[in-house]
Amino acid sequence: MHMCRCVILSIRMLGNFLMCKRREDDELAIIEALYANDRSSANHTRIHTSILTGDRYVREVLEGHELRCKRDFRMEQYIFRNLVQCPRERCHLRYTNFVSVEEQVGIFLYVVSKNATNRTLQGQFQHSGEVISRYFHIVLNALMILSGSIIQLPPINVPLKVARNTKFMPYLKDCIGAIDGTHIPITIYPNDQGPYHNRKGTLSQNVMVACDFDNRFIHVSSGWEGSASDPRVLQDALENNFYVPEGKFYLVDAGYANTPNFIAPYRNVRYHLLEQAKCNQRPRNPRELFNLRHAQLRNHVERIIGVLKKRFPILKCASQYPIDSQAEIAIACCALHNFICSNEGGEQWLDQVESEIDPVKIIDVPSGDMKYTNDIHSLNERRALGSTKRDEIANAMWNDYQDYLRRTRRNTA
Repeated sequence: MHMCRCVILSIRMLGNFLMCKRREDDELAIIEALYANDRSSANHTRIHTSILTGDRYVREVLEGHELRCKRDFRMEQYIFRNLVQCPRERCHLRYTNFVSVEEQVGIFLYVVSKNATNRTLQGQFQHSGEVISRYFHIVLNALMILSGSIIQLPPINVPLKVARNTKFMPYLKDCIGAIDGTHIPITIYPNDQGPYHNRKGTLSQNVMVACDFDNRFIHVSSGWEGSASDPRVLQDALENNFYVPEGKFYLVDAGYANTPNFIAPYRNVRYHLLEQAKCNQRPRNPRELFNLRHAQLRNHVERIIGVLKKRFPILKCASQYPIDSQAEIAIACCALHNFICSNEGGEQWLDQVESEIDPVKIIDVPSGDMKYTNDIHSLNERRALGSTKRDEIANAMWNDYQDYLRRTRRNTA
């Protein structure tokens, strides 16, 4: 059983709001169980009596030192304000008598920044567990709808990172991005845990992401069980709205099949950037040169995944939301990442603002498949064509590289 969530949302977007009530009911059932003892008490004294209401807290953060906004909401203050305006203008979020749009967004960002529990949120925002849950899901659904316009396939033009670098141009002029799988910890009922056990024995969902070379997500498929292979998730994405324009391709790692649309490095050939640095020697043949340049360009997807998880630490932990919501949280965080990039938000400060999540709660998950296991028949059929295309690129790179070395030797003689 799998629950794939593709980011290219069409008719299914309309179903998000219909599903919202069911997800809220699921979480409210959890909250009811957690606080059954409290509810059975005859004492009905109001719990949340702080003069610092949730709305005042959010305004205090937005009007105070910027470091606090980065710590609590993981973005700059002006980006928070822009984010509030985006769903408000499209009527996905609206002000109520009890909770402003700013506070609604603040609740959601506080969760993904700290993996905060419902009880923690009640104290921070001075609302009941039901109100916290309701507005969390309202913002989550708004972000899922907005993700369709925030996470988009790139134009078919040659990417600037390729066009402006002679190491990549013209050999990789048809490459439009890079793809990788990343595991995100989950919580799920014991009876359903079986397929979600990954190869490290922990529980996770396998999320496929595609990015361009401007470090933006262009596709996200979430919700697959942790036992699913990266190529299996890719195959499902191809069957559900993800496509590769004719003549174009993505760079993938050795865990995928090498096909004309998904170019992988040569196996059993030195290619990792760290390996090249340790050896301190030039590539010795076309395959080594290809793998080196492949790794240099494909490194964008590894970097963007690292930044995403550093910005939103909830993706390193197992949250307590229903499994459908956990899959959607991954997509929502990717959409937020793109929104921050489009508003020229920084990321260097992420190393300076430490996460407040207890390291003990960070789950050890696999980094991705290390080797393709020939498990996808539809991809296997195109591997011969992929090998031919890769060889053509590698030989063209090598011939020009040899010419460059000869010219360099003549000039230094």
